[in-house]
Amino acid sequence: MNSPLTGTVALVAGATRGAGRQIAVQLGAAGATVYATGRTTRERRSEMDRPETIEETAELVTAAGGTGIAVAVDHLDPEQVRALVERIDAEQGRLDVLVNDVWGADPLITWEKPVWEQPLDAGFRTLRLAVDTHIITSHFALPLLIRNPGGLVVEVGDGTKEHNDSEYRLSVFYDLAKVSVNRLGFSQAHELAPHGCTAVALTPGWLRSEAMLEHYGVTEANWRDGAKTEPHFVMSETPAFVGRAVAALAADPDRARWNGKSLDSGGLAQVYGFTDVDGSRPHWARYYEEVVKPGKPADPDGYR
Repeated sequence: MNSPLTGTVALVAGATRGAGRQIAVQLGAAGATVYATGRTTRERRSEMDRPETIEETAELVTAAGGTGIAVAVDHLDPEQVRALVERIDAEQGRLDVLVNDVWGADPLITWEKPVWEQPLDAGFRTLRLAVDTHIITSHFALPLLIRNPGGLVVEVGDGTKEHNDSEYRLSVFYDLAKVSVNRLGFSQAHELAPHGCTAVALTPGWLRSEAMLEHYGVTEANWRDGAKTEPHFVMSETPAFVGRAVAALAADPDRARWNGKSLDSGGLAQVYGFTDVDGSRPHWARYYEEVVKPGKPADPDGYR
């Protein structure tokens, strides 16, 4: 078994489901010890009110070949995050990879309404979940990460910097949240470079998360049927694809070449050679620019 991350300690903040879950799993598949955090446990659900739990994620990490450790954490609570990092330090004595993937604001978004018609409480809660959680986690985790050169921080968002700089994301709060996550990758890169560490922003393409599959009334087994409702769904990707992107970054001894960059799963697949679970390499960012944006018919040929 190829285990390039054996001995690597990772914290995936926001690992309950979607991209975060599979980032944790794919780090585990490469041999890492992964602390998987989130608010939904087998005893209690978060405001997302979904069935996926951090315990399930940890079990999947271990089954994949790593060591999964579930820790219930609300990343808006500084004391909970402080305690989490102190635990990682006590148990492992190091932190090599930090993935800031906390989100959990899907139920709060009001789409395609101007700011004066947006509910402020929900909007500000969105920003707290998307931005404050990442900053709080980095505040406490980075002193442990910089003890050793070579550490990696991955800020997971939605859309590359190039995309988000040119596209309105259908809600002022969502727009601001996703631009901010990209900027956090850039800012932390400058602060980490003197310590020999790297920070990047990373986006998946069209993610076939648990919620997205439910939205289209399909499962992973018959996901292509979702294209009957939305033809461009043929270019969607599993959360494992972005998970493999993070694992590839973490295993790259020359990862510092990406410091401060805004990256996407499809682009990194072209560099590192990993594939999605079906063996394809979907490149959503290029497909969006060349097919979706110009209004062409859905056609994945040459893009996956």
